[in-house]
Amino acid sequence: MKHQAPESEFEDEEPQIKPMTPEEAQAWRQRHPATSVWRVVISQVLVGLLVSVVAWLVAGEAAAWSAAYGALTVVLPATVFARGLARNSAAAGAGMAMARLFGWEFVKLVLCIAMLAAAPRLVPDLNWLALLAGLVVTMKTYWFAFLMKRSSVRKTD
Repeated sequence: MKHQAPESEFEDEEPQIKPMTPEEAQAWRQRHPATSVWRVVISQVLVGLLVSVVAWLVAGEAAAWSAAYGALTVVLPATVFARGLARNSAAAGAGMAMARLFGWEFVKLVLCIAMLAAAPRLVPDLNWLALLAGLVVTMKTYWFAFLMKRSSVRKTD
């Protein structure tokens, strides 16, 4: 029998990944609870309302409506995305789950672009700066929810 030498020093080593036991997997799930997508959407609504109030206090009613519409261009597509993913989520395999994820992400993107394109016709006295402020601050709520989740997880290792 021929024995061929490994081509690189890493081929000869055993893989570093070892499967978890059911008990380890359960402990990991308890340390890293899933964040509900609905919690993120609700936090986006609250942040959007806050941005609208701040815009109203700083620049008036037209800016408040513009900021609210900016927040809505994030919240409404995110709600459609969350609802689409939540429907029949356990019915298919991994390939179908990825296809649904990308499909609903595409729907979310198109809806957001369409809402932005319609803004000049739908929002009287549109203030683009306030609209972008509402959009960006509301969009960043994803990161805020992620960071809050990470800081609230107890370390037990």
